[in-house]
Amino acid sequence: MGKFFSPVERMLAFRYVRSRRAEGFISVIAWFSLAGITLGVATLIVVMSVMNGFRAELVGRILGLNGHVAVYSNGPAGILDFDKLALTITDMPDVIAVTPQIEGQVMATQNRTSIGAVIRGVRWSDIAVRKPLWNSLSEHDISRFRDESGVLIGHEMALKLGLKVGDSISLTTAKGKATAFGTVPTRRKFKIAGIFNVGMYEYDSTFVFMPLDLSADFLGYDNRVSGLEIYVAKPEQITSLRQQVGKTVGSGLRVFDWIERNRSFLNALQVERNVMFLILTLIILVAAFNIISSMIMLVRSKNSDIAVLRTMGASGGSIIRVFLMTGASIGVVGTFVGTAIGMLFCWNIDTIKHAIERLSGAELFAAEIYFLSNLPAKIDPQEVLMVALMALGLSFLASLYPAWRASRISPAEALRYE
Repeated sequence: MGKFFSPVERMLAFRYVRSRRAEGFISVIAWFSLAGITLGVATLIVVMSVMNGFRAELVGRILGLNGHVAVYSNGPAGILDFDKLALTITDMPDVIAVTPQIEGQVMATQNRTSIGAVIRGVRWSDIAVRKPLWNSLSEHDISRFRDESGVLIGHEMALKLGLKVGDSISLTTAKGKATAFGTVPTRRKFKIAGIFNVGMYEYDSTFVFMPLDLSADFLGYDNRVSGLEIYVAKPEQITSLRQQVGKTVGSGLRVFDWIERNRSFLNALQVERNVMFLILTLIILVAAFNIISSMIMLVRSKNSDIAVLRTMGASGGSIIRVFLMTGASIGVVGTFVGTAIGMLFCWNIDTIKHAIERLSGAELFAAEIYFLSNLPAKIDPQEVLMVALMALGLSFLASLYPAWRASRISPAEALRYE
């Protein structure tokens, strides 16, 4: 900076930045410009970080409970010889685990309350690959699931039905026995082995995990499963593996990856993120226009000073640098302060959320709407740098025109009426 701006230019620029009584109104506009850039940068960083955190948490938990690649039958028949097929897929590169699964919809009933639920029949050893589920269970929960043929339900479902570990839950499936009076739905009671809390409302309120053999008997799958869930080391690079699995299983089975499963959801997140970035950028743009107006007014109030400097030998380039530094300094200070505020807000976002909820008495982040129990924030250093550079660039561009106007002032015209 010292190579481009001389000590005299820096002294004049910082003197113009400081508030003076004669330019009080100009100073007010400059302060509003500073506040606008600070607010815009901080808001943009907070919103982008929350959306990054929301996507990362949601995708991470979805991938933790669902396979990265799924293999399902084209009809209700299910998959025969699933263990042999699972071993074949396990030998493929980057595959961590292949877990057979039986899935079906049921009605869960207890204490005169009924809710829709989804059964997932899995082997107890396959729970370990589902990290969010495994981490939310105790050793006793897993042992009861393994040894006592109990079921696992989410804590939201337990609250709705008034259940605890050791109680029984009634499950009714539409796949029943055929009688002379039609198909009679199958209804059974199952002992609750454990209650999980994975932090996603959809899973905590509707999913029931059941031992694989028990679910096969209950849902009518004889030596078959409804699908295979494949977990890989690199979920982002899933296309080649999906194609390889598709060639292996043949045309009788459907193969799709986690991106295809959640394409509409991921696209909606990306569109919302881009729109929010565009809207919040306008805050910084409005602040940049305030810089232009305050700088033009400052230049007009300093006509005589500029004329004196020009008569003393100051070049047009020197005048441009003085007022360029004056306007850009507002953007620099606002950008750094806004970046610091935004990052501090992100690091303490849950504390701030709880404090606002206590003061207002309103719930800001409903789990049943946003699927997550906590408000996540993930700061992306590249995004923070991009926001800061954008704010600095707009502040610099906003200062160019007033600085150029200052350099074009004629000393004779400016001093004529002095």
